[in-house]
Amino acid sequence: MKPFLLSENNLRSITDTEFDLALLPWGATEAHNLHLPYGTDNYETGAFAEKAAAMAWEQGTKCLVLPAIPYGVNTGQQDIPGTINLYPSTQSVILHDILESVSNAGIRKFLILNGHGGNDFRQMLREAGRDHPELFLASANWFQAVDKTRYFELAGDHADEMETSLMLYLRSDLVQPLEQAGDGRHRSFRAASLNENWAWSERMWTRVTRDTGIGNPEKANAVKGEDYYNAVCEKLAGLISELGRMKVDDAYV
Repeated sequence: MKPFLLSENNLRSITDTEFDLALLPWGATEAHNLHLPYGTDNYETGAFAEKAAAMAWEQGTKCLVLPAIPYGVNTGQQDIPGTINLYPSTQSVILHDILESVSNAGIRKFLILNGHGGNDFRQMLREAGRDHPELFLASANWFQAVDKTRYFELAGDHADEMETSLMLYLRSDLVQPLEQAGDGRHRSFRAASLNENWAWSERMWTRVTRDTGIGNPEKANAVKGEDYYNAVCEKLAGLISELGRMKVDDAYV
């Protein structure tokens, strides 16, 4: 039994522990090129949450990892078979219900670990904070925690070298041979500003990419995945530990 995983604990162990914060992994179910499974975001996010929580626990922070939410916002991929979409409004309802349960359990700090680019919880947490002023609410995108260019050669953001390397390390049994993968070629917006970080429009996936990949996975390997995984876990463990030590009513310097 891992003391930081809610799914593995029992009533006695939960009631006997005063938890510093609750951590909710939130992923998605969607196609990841021709070589990675639909559950890629969930395998990755769950693995990051578990190891980071374990590291933080060893440092003295009692973090309780909740069972992951496996569905995310996939409004631009609903014409791809097997995609499971949650609208942001649905996510918000689910989030509010979970926060009520977390608050009832006496936990006062809550962190979403997001593993899917289509999810954005910031505005939801703004609204939820009005209903739960007793809670400190935060979110983190693990895929933005460290500079991935230090570990990977080819750019991309979906089933690319980075994600393929991670899955080769975490769940190689679910990765098809790379020669079976598509090359991840994708189209950009004609409006150049939409390809930059300051302007945005949703990408309609089947118009953007032929194989659902964004980025070529050909240079991926498990060693790169392990190095990146460990770096991200260390960064996340630091965040969890900082939140664990922080007092809700004294969050600012």
